[in-house]
Amino acid sequence: MKKKNVLSVKNLSKNYSKNNSEPINALKNLNLDVQQGEIFGLLGPNGAGKSTFINILGGTVIKSEGSVNVWGYDIDKDPRQVRASLGIVPQEVNLDPFFNPRRLLELQAGMYGVKKADRITDEILKLVSLENNADSYARSLSGGMKRRLLIAKALVHKPPILILDEPTAGVDVELRKNLWDNVKLLNNIGVTIILTTHYLIEAEQMCDRIGILNQGNIVALDTTKNLLNKIQTKIVTFTINEKTKIDNIPLNSLKIISQNENQITVSYEKNSLKIDEIISHFLKKNINILDISTDDADIEDVYTNLTKN
Repeated sequence: MKKKNVLSVKNLSKNYSKNNSEPINALKNLNLDVQQGEIFGLLGPNGAGKSTFINILGGTVIKSEGSVNVWGYDIDKDPRQVRASLGIVPQEVNLDPFFNPRRLLELQAGMYGVKKADRITDEILKLVSLENNADSYARSLSGGMKRRLLIAKALVHKPPILILDEPTAGVDVELRKNLWDNVKLLNNIGVTIILTTHYLIEAEQMCDRIGILNQGNIVALDTTKNLLNKIQTKIVTFTINEKTKIDNIPLNSLKIISQNENQITVSYEKNSLKIDEIISHFLKKNINILDISTDDADIEDVYTNLTKN
């Protein structure tokens, strides 16, 4: 069953002009769809256009060309409905230090026009594990609590889509895990998540699909699994029964990376050689293989391959 697209972007461009000089193209004919219920990762180096894209969705930057549809609403015709469909968690921790979480959420709900009878402040505080700190000053909260409070603020109007802009930048490993547990919980109850991150291993572990943005262009957009399969170079280490010096293996695309004691590490291209052929070659040379370990590609390999100039 095909999933519903909750965000559709067609030919989106943003051009900045400065002092009659050549315009800067922050986004160039961007096309992407985000499906309901998925965790979608938007990756890219600094200056790739990620912040411009998020700011267009949030209404703080006006697009130059193209169309944006969020939860069935056109950003030009129904900008208020688009903003009501989104919860945006910024990179910066911007909280009033003299307000407590409960008061901050109540104020935020009021700014969105949520009636008092319809507010779910206590449920949100529980969802982000802040119910025991609901009446503590924001300045007394730990770094992780402040991050979770930012997520809580973005949820007061019950948006179906949550955008997380570098949510774990500058936080420690334990805190990062805690935040991702919260994000998975939100996703499990039906919230669609769009996130940007520089921690590529996070994107690999968290995201159903990933779009890689570079210099204003989408250079890759696919499932995480399919992106990993695009890397053709495979690295394999063979543990053999005795120290053997091998100078050359006459197989297409195969290269010897290192040899020491009873281990040989080689690389080869998956589209031109199969590991069975390498094993067969070793057996013909009477080299007894005791163990085989592989170094599979990760999102960092894909990212580096696609964004390098």
